[in-house]
Amino acid sequence: MCCEQSHKFSSLRGLDRLILQPLWDFVNAKEPLISSPYFPVLFSFTAYMTFCLPYVALDFLSTKVPALKKYKIQPLSYPTLGMMVPCMVQCIYHHVVFIFPVTVAHWYWRPVDLPAMAPELPKVLLDVTVCLFLFDFQYFLWHLLHHKVPWLYKTFHKVHHKHVSTFALTTQYSSVWELLSLGFFAALNPVLLKCHPLTEMIFFLVNIWLSVEDHSGYDLPWSTHRLVPFGLYGGAPHHDLHHLKFKSNYAPYFTHWDRLFGTLAHVQSQ
Repeated sequence: MCCEQSHKFSSLRGLDRLILQPLWDFVNAKEPLISSPYFPVLFSFTAYMTFCLPYVALDFLSTKVPALKKYKIQPLSYPTLGMMVPCMVQCIYHHVVFIFPVTVAHWYWRPVDLPAMAPELPKVLLDVTVCLFLFDFQYFLWHLLHHKVPWLYKTFHKVHHKHVSTFALTTQYSSVWELLSLGFFAALNPVLLKCHPLTEMIFFLVNIWLSVEDHSGYDLPWSTHRLVPFGLYGGAPHHDLHHLKFKSNYAPYFTHWDRLFGTLAHVQSQ
């Protein structure tokens, strides 16, 4: 019986490698790029824009296709090109002037070391989940503090609340302090957990995607909050209500911290 269980465990590990090893071999083949100080900022900006573009297209399409309007959380408010362009300009400026020097400094402090073997799939899923929960907690505390202390709100966080109705490109429309401090949390957690570089990349992608989805302004049938049961995940309606009301729903993703602190505002289901 013990040998049979051991054989099954070995088979599962072999399946993990079969799934992730080809992906990791592909990534490893790009080692000169990935090991360069330019990669983190290129990776971040490319992922962010890739996730934003479908929602930007949806913003333009939904004004002309009536069937799409029912998915807009605030159907009377649509972003214009004049609203999108400043968000884009600020995003590029922040990446070039601030994020790039920080990532170069990080590269000198922690040179990239790419192991030959891919991580095991259960370990990847666990680490990504823990990183998300840690970031959710850190963001909640940061966010609550920057709303409860007037000086912090006016000095650092008010920029992000310029738009009461969010759209994808408002995700990173914020002060430099907000962008760098929250980015620090996101970068710190995989280091604390000693994550495999592939796990770290996957976490960054998931985190960027969820942040963009939060600010998208759309409640789509496949949105993350509809896939997670029991109202444990707030999603775009949860965060959109925060921008509309200002005094509730401080956690970016999950709802347990807002429930615990009494700051959860319920969203009317469509």
